[in-house]
Amino acid sequence: MINFFYETAFIIKEETRYEAWVEEVVSSEEKTLKELNFIFCDDEYLLKINQEYLGHDAYTDIITFVNDEGKNLQSDIFISVERVKDNAAKYEVSFEEELKRVMAHGILHLVGYNDKEEEERRVMREKEEEKINMFHVEQ
Repeated sequence: MINFFYETAFIIKEETRYEAWVEEVVSSEEKTLKELNFIFCDDEYLLKINQEYLGHDAYTDIITFVNDEGKNLQSDIFISVERVKDNAAKYEVSFEEELKRVMAHGILHLVGYNDKEEEERRVMREKEEEKINMFHVEQ
C-alpha cells in the first residue's frame, strides 16, 4: 500500500501513476511492498524532524524512516517540497524530474543502497537514473 500525505499546499496530480511507478521500482529490486507513506512537507517541518529524531540541525530534501520486516518494505518517507524546488532550479531540471529523483532515492535507501562513500554515491546516482527512466515506460 502506498499513501501520499500532504503537510503543505503541494499535491501530486497523478497519484495513481506515481503509485504504479513506486510499485515497479520496489519490484525491480526484488522486494515486496507492505506500506510506504510519502509525507510531503515544507523545510521547517522536515528540519524539526531532522533535529528531533536524527540530531541534525540542517535542512534536507528527504528523510527515510525504515520499519521493514525482512523483504516486506514498510517506511515513512518525508520530502521537503521547498528543497525539491530549490534543487530543481540548482541542477536545472524540472520540478517533476527532481521529485522523482528524491522519491527514488528514498526507496533505494529502503532497499539497502547507501550514499556515504564516493563509490556508493556513484551507484546511487546510476540507480536513481534507472528508476526515473522506469516512470516513462507505459505501466
